[in-house]
Amino acid sequence: MIGEKRINLKAAIHLLKHIGYCKKFKNFHCYSSFHSLLPKRIEEMIVKEEEKKEEKNERLLVDLCECYVMTYQCIIPDRLIVICLPCLLNAASNKMENEETRNEVEMVLFSLSLIETTMRVNTDIYLNEIIEIIEYHKEHRNLTRLGYQSAWKFLVLRLQREGEFEDVILNEFHFVKEATRELDELRECVNWKRKGGKEKEARRSEAKEVNVIMEWLRMVMAYFRERLFLDEEHIELIRCIVTLCRAAREYEKEIVGVSFFVFKTVAKIKPVCVVCLTKSGAANVVLEEIQQATLEHDMAHYHLRFFLKLSKTLKWKMVDEMEEAKRKAIKMEMFEKMEEEGYEDCIESFHKIFDFLDRKYYDGLSLNISDYFVNA
Repeated sequence: MIGEKRINLKAAIHLLKHIGYCKKFKNFHCYSSFHSLLPKRIEEMIVKEEEKKEEKNERLLVDLCECYVMTYQCIIPDRLIVICLPCLLNAASNKMENEETRNEVEMVLFSLSLIETTMRVNTDIYLNEIIEIIEYHKEHRNLTRLGYQSAWKFLVLRLQREGEFEDVILNEFHFVKEATRELDELRECVNWKRKGGKEKEARRSEAKEVNVIMEWLRMVMAYFRERLFLDEEHIELIRCIVTLCRAAREYEKEIVGVSFFVFKTVAKIKPVCVVCLTKSGAANVVLEEIQQATLEHDMAHYHLRFFLKLSKTLKWKMVDEMEEAKRKAIKMEMFEKMEEEGYEDCIESFHKIFDFLDRKYYDGLSLNISDYFVNA
């Protein structure tokens, strides 16, 4: 259509960016796009523009790279990464503080956060640039919330994929502290009690904030997969997610579901880290959920999986005597808490539907009810 001039290039770029955004946040999928001629056509345009000796259109190149990344639904070829990555990073470094620039930079950073490649990318190509973008925002607040989240997502996931996920980098730039602050602020931006009718339009206007919350939670979950220990700052982050769960409980069940996956990820780390789930209130909020009369089967499954994982973690024997003593103390604390809150009664009440849950969900539940008890 572009070649035949049925649609001008500017309109086509706008349309493709919109499709890319919808793909990510509105469950709009176009599985056949990478089998079509569209990515090939955009790729040819990128290479042609990049090879120009004179009068290179940098804005057009950025737009084409964004469209390519958001349209191409599989791993981007190496030959395009070496063009797109520096181009997008350069555009994301634009520090002009006006609404138009903020929106443009948001889309560039969003595109960067979607990049998938098997190519090992040297950190020299992107690390200084993306860290400068994050640090500048901390001081000047020049990015949108989605833009800032996308910058962090690009950094965290890129380092994981390159096998250079170093504590010193994330600790130096305070990822946990920033995630906690952003989630707190985003929670306060949303009126969680909005319903339909006259408030429907206002609810739609808050959808972007809800999407950004979901992205932060997914990134936090990826971060916790790399942890070997947790400290007080991590407990504050989990406590922040607990508060978010309670706020979103009635109107945004998906947020609650992803939050519980975060808790389950923490429960896998090591027995002495389970204390974070008690001190932060995470175990409490899962107990509150599991006792609701209107609990759906899929949510019951997720909650039970959380406690099953927690119980199994607490049963791990520690070689170090001090760590083993901590494990036993935490295990007893968890047992007393579960007993006090009526946890065993909850498990008993769900026992009759275990077989159904086990057949319906691929990561089945244990039919041995004692597996769910931390004193077993």
